[in-house]
Amino acid sequence: MPIVNITLIKGRTREQKNNMYREVTEAIHRTTGAPADKVRIIVNEVEPEHFAVGGEAKGGPSS
Repeated sequence: MPIVNITLIKGRTREQKNNMYREVTEAIHRTTGAPADKVRIIVNEVEPEHFAVGGEAKGGPSS
């Protein structure tokens, strides 16, 4: 059973996430042969101010 962990910055709609779930599931099924109903996806959403690139926060009050 494939388990996929995805971390996203908060802000996507439910529709966007549902589309992502379908696309990721299909990609795992197609590339590994795992049955689509056995693919598990875990999404961790983080606040923009808790995400930094190159030492700089990407969101929040100071951006």
